[in-house]
Amino acid sequence: MRVPSALVLIALLAACDGSQPLIKRETEEPGPFPAADRPVASIVSDRWSNEEARDRLNEAGLVMAKAAIRPGMTVADIGAGEGYYTVRLAQKVGADGRVLAEDIMPAVRDALAERVARERLENVSVKLGTPADPKLPEGSFDRIFMVHMYHEIAQPYEFLWRMRPSLRPDGLVVVVDADRPTRDHGTPPELLKCEFAAVGYQRVATDEMRSAGGYIATFRPVGARPDPASIKACRMKPSQQTASPEAGDHVPRQHQMVDQPDP
Repeated sequence: MRVPSALVLIALLAACDGSQPLIKRETEEPGPFPAADRPVASIVSDRWSNEEARDRLNEAGLVMAKAAIRPGMTVADIGAGEGYYTVRLAQKVGADGRVLAEDIMPAVRDALAERVARERLENVSVKLGTPADPKLPEGSFDRIFMVHMYHEIAQPYEFLWRMRPSLRPDGLVVVVDADRPTRDHGTPPELLKCEFAAVGYQRVATDEMRSAGGYIATFRPVGARPDPASIKACRMKPSQQTASPEAGDHVPRQHQMVDQPDP
């Protein structure tokens, strides 16, 4: 039987009532984000110092104590490198805790995964991130560690914006860095505070920590995550652009990560 053309038209109109889009559109990406108004240090090594030297200074122990790491916590180690903190965090949080170790370099990630398997760290997972997005699961972490790597983040505002939802309500970001210009593989504490504040983080504390090569700072997210268009880049002060003579005496031409921490 032939269907009247009027009925065909009614059926087509019903299919186009707007309740189910015929063409699915991809979710619009947030941004654009502001660029960092300061140099970004290049990644030239995944090692800051050998682990024996760092343990002689009890570096990880002091940092974990300052960060109030406890058994049962879930911690992310961003820019984990060879896994110095990953291994020690795994021991500290214990069998009931979890550690997610993340790096952006596939070869480094693979080497760390081999170490985790070799040392049978069953509470550790290893993940590959990207320069602008750590790709962390939402609402998952009590602490996020960023040790001697913040100055290497090419898009800090986007990175911190995307990282925010992964913290639990009482979660903290723990940054360890050197107090010197970013071009010399450090981050001045006030510049760090400004960049975190631009994305809605409040500084909790900053303490000198020479055993870890500089200082430790902790941050917590406050309020709503800002719209990317409202984020304003921090302007560097002249003193943050050029290393002081004292700092320059200790800054080698190559990445400071490969040297010993300051005594």
